[in-house]
Amino acid sequence: MMLTIPTIPLETRAKLFRGFCDPSRLSILEALRVGPRSVGDLVVATSLGQPNVSNHLACLLDCGLVVREQQGRFGIYSLADARVDELLALAEALLADVARGVRYCPRYEGDGAGSDRSEGTACR
Repeated sequence: MMLTIPTIPLETRAKLFRGFCDPSRLSILEALRVGPRSVGDLVVATSLGQPNVSNHLACLLDCGLVVREQQGRFGIYSLADARVDELLALAEALLADVARGVRYCPRYEGDGAGSDRSEGTACR
């Protein structure tokens, strides 16, 4: 089997996963898996505040993970690519097998506990 070198730089690939790293952004992406939604719908679906949802949507828009379609006064958001849904589904399948290890990994603590910040190991 021949090893192929990815053509997309590692830093760019890591940036993709930063879009999924934040629990608020992830909850928005999960809510959009069922279909397009307005900010108000996302606030209800995620239990996040409207400013928080709007801020994270701006990030997801900038990163190209979601798109917005204007419908009158409202912006309707949806996943930019069906592969975002597929990636989230694959993550669920993987977690079904390795969730215990991920759940108890001290390097992925949200508060930095157990992480070596100089090495950049904590997911931020």
